[in-house]
Amino acid sequence: MPNKKKYNVNGDSGIKAQIQFADQKQEFNKRPTKIGRRSLSRSISQSSTDSYSSAASYTDSSDDETSPRDKQQKNSKGSSDFCVKNIKQAEFGRREIEIAEQEMPALMALRKRAQGEKPLAGAKIVGCTHITAQTAVLMETLGALGAQCRWAACNIYSTLNEVAAALAESGFPVFAWKGESEDDFWWCIDRCVNVEGWQPNMVRRGQLPYWICRAVTLWLFLLQILDDGGDLTHWIYKKYPNMFKKIKGIVEESVTGVHRLYQLSKAGKLCVPAMNVNDSVTKQKFDNLYCCRESILDGLKRTTDMMFGGKQVVVCGYGEVGKGCCAALKAMGSIVYVTEIDPICALQACMDGFRLVKLNEVIRQVDIVITCTGNKNVVTREHLDRMKNSCIVCNMGHSNTEIDVASLRTPELTWERVRSQVDHVIWPDGKRIVLLAEGRLLNLSCSTVPTFVLSITATTQASRALALIELYNAPEGRYKQDVYLLPKKMDEYVASLHLPTFDAHLTELTDEQAKYLGLNKNGPFKPNYYRCCSSSSFFLLP
Repeated sequence: MPNKKKYNVNGDSGIKAQIQFADQKQEFNKRPTKIGRRSLSRSISQSSTDSYSSAASYTDSSDDETSPRDKQQKNSKGSSDFCVKNIKQAEFGRREIEIAEQEMPALMALRKRAQGEKPLAGAKIVGCTHITAQTAVLMETLGALGAQCRWAACNIYSTLNEVAAALAESGFPVFAWKGESEDDFWWCIDRCVNVEGWQPNMVRRGQLPYWICRAVTLWLFLLQILDDGGDLTHWIYKKYPNMFKKIKGIVEESVTGVHRLYQLSKAGKLCVPAMNVNDSVTKQKFDNLYCCRESILDGLKRTTDMMFGGKQVVVCGYGEVGKGCCAALKAMGSIVYVTEIDPICALQACMDGFRLVKLNEVIRQVDIVITCTGNKNVVTREHLDRMKNSCIVCNMGHSNTEIDVASLRTPELTWERVRSQVDHVIWPDGKRIVLLAEGRLLNLSCSTVPTFVLSITATTQASRALALIELYNAPEGRYKQDVYLLPKKMDEYVASLHLPTFDAHLTELTDEQAKYLGLNKNGPFKPNYYRCCSSSSFFLLP
């Protein structure tokens, strides 16, 4: 902790300042000294970071003492089918959602064009994603298109409490708050899945799959899963496997979650169609590359206040996330190393001017270690032991398995919380590393991400809605029990919705040109296998 310094002020102006300080001190002493589980220094440190973070919670200290699970809260309509930090924060959250709407032209256009048709009328969707203002715009769009939604968070640190409160106030069953425990995390997911009173109904063309509570019958009906990381899918497989007999489909956005789906498909255990929107062009290029190119610097700055010029950084993985991180750090003057296992991505890193190394070769000298592979144990205890003093360690991949944080929770190591989402892990000899967000996703845990990019990305916003519409309205038999990519026409549609923002004007093919290329004048212009980017490196070795 920083040393406490005392300052003496001389002169008349100093006497006045000293009197004011005494009054302030007296007022401070009147305040309650008990502030829950947090120390005073930690509270002050956290408030200093939250003051310039849009993720500020607008809570007082007494509110932190009680777990949301122990609170009895109701929104203005009298509903209590939610669990958030503080429903009174709804007004602040509504303002953030309104700001996000201004930067999300595609999703707002989709809402405007399709809300009259209600293409998701009768649909019941359960989601497990980051709960941010951008996600709120998605959820409210799904609601405007006719769907009923229940939502939990896919990350224990990324929830914006005020946004969750705004959604709950609007009538969305949301179960999430920033700083959940592992037990809270799974409890929230279970509350989304295991719910009473959500009865199935009938529509034309036969029965659609819906939810019904286990307490009412042995069958649990669910329409669709919208997942980020595969945790929700995993929970239903583990706790409620019979639900998959009535599930319409799964939409997955992360590398980790998609990998799990392909594993299930290969083993013949995937029970329903799944839409892989992680590998859509508008997801890979815009969310993974451009979003991370901007948010990596924001996350590091907010948590460490460091200067990047001259710093040595190793980025583990040169997929689209890795490319974005490397480009940003290189532009700031950092010396960037890359580790890779894929020869194609490795060659791209070399052609982009980065030195390709093994992690063991540079671990003693680098100032920052960033993982973005989606794999497990990329940074092991052996690597952590060899790091230099004050080395910063963080993760830009979805999963919290890339850094072996569990190996650091041993008696000989001391953990010191210095500010929100920043821990010093101290070795017996005095060496310390700076661990950010306990190895979880840095940008959404410690900062925010660009709203416009999230509007573009196929998975996080627009194409998720389109993928849900596609699965929901597809005729029986179109999709088998396998993993599918989003049709290229939808990718192009998402991109076209954002072009007016830049006053961009597309060139149109003539009939002769379209015939020469063998294309429809209105697209799609690329085959479904076209990706315009390399795949992310999933199996990264040290």
